[in-house]
Amino acid sequence: MIQFFHSRRAAAVPALAALLLASGAPAHAQPFTVPSHRIDGTLVFDGIPPLDAKLAARLRRYEEWRQASFLDWLPDGGMLVATRFGKYEQVHRVDSPLGAREQLTFGDGPVIEARAPRSGSGFVFVRKTGGYPQLYYYAGAGAVRPLTQGNYQHGSPIWSHDGKRVAFYGTDRTGVNDDIYVVDISAGARPRLVVAGSAGTWRPLAWSQDDSKLLLLNRVAPQKCALYVAEVATGALTPVKVPESGITAASFAPNGVGFYLISNASSDFEQLLYYNPITSVTRLISADVPWDVEEFAVGTGGQYVAYVVNDDGRSRLTVLDTLHHLQFKPPGLQDGRIENLRFDDTGRKLAFSYESSRSPRDVYVYDVAQGTVKRWTHSEVGPLNRASIATAQLIHYPTWDRVDFHRRMLSAYVYMPRGTAPCPVLIALPGGRRLHSQFRPSWKPFIQFVVNDLGYAVIAPNVRGSSGYGKAFRALDGGRLRDDSVRDVGALLVWTGLQPGLDAHRVAIMGHAYGGFLALASLATYGNHLRGAIDLAGIANLVDYVGHSPAVDRARRTAEFGDIQDGYMRDFLDRISPLDNVGMIHRPVLIVQGLDVPGSRARDSQKLVWLLRSEGNQAWYLSATDAGNDFSRPADREAYLETAAQFLQMLAR
Repeated sequence: MIQFFHSRRAAAVPALAALLLASGAPAHAQPFTVPSHRIDGTLVFDGIPPLDAKLAARLRRYEEWRQASFLDWLPDGGMLVATRFGKYEQVHRVDSPLGAREQLTFGDGPVIEARAPRSGSGFVFVRKTGGYPQLYYYAGAGAVRPLTQGNYQHGSPIWSHDGKRVAFYGTDRTGVNDDIYVVDISAGARPRLVVAGSAGTWRPLAWSQDDSKLLLLNRVAPQKCALYVAEVATGALTPVKVPESGITAASFAPNGVGFYLISNASSDFEQLLYYNPITSVTRLISADVPWDVEEFAVGTGGQYVAYVVNDDGRSRLTVLDTLHHLQFKPPGLQDGRIENLRFDDTGRKLAFSYESSRSPRDVYVYDVAQGTVKRWTHSEVGPLNRASIATAQLIHYPTWDRVDFHRRMLSAYVYMPRGTAPCPVLIALPGGRRLHSQFRPSWKPFIQFVVNDLGYAVIAPNVRGSSGYGKAFRALDGGRLRDDSVRDVGALLVWTGLQPGLDAHRVAIMGHAYGGFLALASLATYGNHLRGAIDLAGIANLVDYVGHSPAVDRARRTAEFGDIQDGYMRDFLDRISPLDNVGMIHRPVLIVQGLDVPGSRARDSQKLVWLLRSEGNQAWYLSATDAGNDFSRPADREAYLETAAQFLQMLAR
């Protein structure tokens, strides 16, 4: 295993430019002739060589795995889990630890949520078909009834305690605004509008103990959220007078008096709090640590409270015994990610999903009274040799600025291949559906392929602006500070050059969405030290990204990137956008873009390809008419991964 070190030489560098740009600008590449243009259904391969069948076959071995995600407990002590046996994840029933998985749902499109009532039979689930999540009711014996329909968004189903009604959000009224609906399952009635949502997103969180009220979360901006209690019968809203902040979750306390919530109102980090509306006193429940609390669960009766802390990307689970003032740490869980906490009806067994960099997601149950953790599902990694799977190693590297007279340290996860050093390097940047998603040590089969079959070391940094490190860190790349995150990539290149096991002359970079912007911007800035870049639905033009935002995203993006009505800010965003820096890119680029997206992202990607080629640069372009910005459909994702593998194989030579 490679030994990483943090050289003081890197920390003493006065300027990244002196170290990274000393060799001057490279000569322009020779004009590039497009080798091929082919269409395969909805996919268009433009400027991409024919598929390497042997490479694709090796890659497919890494896609033959499966996982299981905890969905909900059933009244009889069994549970619902999501598992993919065929094309999509479907709901399965499991009755005991490591018991057989009985498939309950079938059909086109993945199931993304499912909730069961506390009593009675059946469950509701959300299936994404045609891009629009719809609600369904499973009555038993394969009988499924749709609860919603149309080209509208739906989700977050919550059962009433009596098992008769389900609350959820939907955009049926305007096609844009999130509204809160309640549907009476027992009567077979149509959903009834309870609260007409206004600005921001609205989500139902919980029913009151007597099922007369709903707790709602309204998120207007990332750091501006409000809680409301809605009367189910009338829709009347009463605000919960907690400070507006980055509230991520909340529930009624079992005593019927107060609320549990996760908020960063009084801290740089998200904390688990208890709020008493009678006394207006807020009490800290979680430990006062410099990390975010991600989610929590409260057992029946309220004796046990569980919460998960995001410790530098790794999940740490804590269970509190509020009656005896004790604290428990479930044994046997290595560095990984824990999600979907939920106690059973006894309030003593806590189920959750757990995955690590070496194993896919599976379902576990922690018995608080017994102090034991039992595995309920055991998923396979396909034909892969588990012994060869790489572990994500957490490292920290110095960047270019200082905090309290010391170099700011950033975290990164490193996957090292087995074999001869020095090896090529792939920098995988944060991004995705959430703008600044933090990299977490979870199951990532494509990274395992890149490490084990292509021989790359993969480094996944959490540059400034990434989630998981507090409000102050999250704001370090806002507005006019946007290109500081690109400088963090430059600092990582300095660190990479000081590691004897890494080949600083063979470094590639890739990113999705905002990570695509960072990859392209880094290629333009530090092109002498990068072999090429992969951009999946990246932001090529920041002004267009903000200006052509859907109405529901406009305010958030303006707050994040800056007001483009301000001339100085507009000029700044233009200046750092990849489209305005095409002349600085002289390395191969793979651009992947779905065309079924709102805004200007697809048009800007096409323009970027044309400009790169007009400069004589090598640009591969993969597009799909049926894909959005995430290439999530199985056929689209397969094409993307095969093309990315072929591109990285070319760069490693």
